[in-house]
Amino acid sequence: MTRKTLIILLIATIYLFAIFALWPQIDLGIAGLFHSSGRFIARGPTGDLWRRFFYDAPYLLLGAFLLTALAKKCGRVEKGPDGRAIIFLVATLALGPGLLVNGVLKEISHRPRPEQTRDFGGPWTFQPYESFGGQCARNCSFVSGEAATAAWTLAPALLAPPPARAFAVAAALLFTLATAGLRMAYGGHYLSDVTFAALFTFLIVLGAYQWYRRPPRPKGEKPRE
Repeated sequence: MTRKTLIILLIATIYLFAIFALWPQIDLGIAGLFHSSGRFIARGPTGDLWRRFFYDAPYLLLGAFLLTALAKKCGRVEKGPDGRAIIFLVATLALGPGLLVNGVLKEISHRPRPEQTRDFGGPWTFQPYESFGGQCARNCSFVSGEAATAAWTLAPALLAPPPARAFAVAAALLFTLATAGLRMAYGGHYLSDVTFAALFTFLIVLGAYQWYRRPPRPKGEKPRE
């Protein structure tokens, strides 16, 4: 089922590439829904508090897994993630939100954030996601780092035992949706920014999960030629 989901997500990503490229006004239209009276509606103390929560929660979750793994190794608890699970969690966070999103795309896209564009009171011109020709110099709008990190919570959700896994995955998806919605309401990202951030991360997580599910090779066994 995970492999089928991976293929479906890949097809959906390609399809959405075309949709947002052909109709870039979708981004402006959705961003406009969050802009009222000259400001984006999430700007303020309450929005700042929620943004802090959504930003910190994935890292706190990873920390809980690391502490539990350490406690298991020290004999403090009987159940907990093994080394393979920790590699899966750390690698997906590093490769997705870390390297691909914050290390590469946000630094080379040059796409101004909604709050930085003339359509919403900023100084710069709106750029479609595929343009890579905007005036933003670094830490730009495409794609959303916070939405990508939120989407990473799918990784720990997939490690939940089968009876709870469906609920954990649903919670990860809802958390991603809430984070993406807040970032748009904050004026920090367009719909395409948060959508592709989540899809790219989901693809990396599901791809790595294929490796995680594969039984480790017994010690001394040579790989097949």
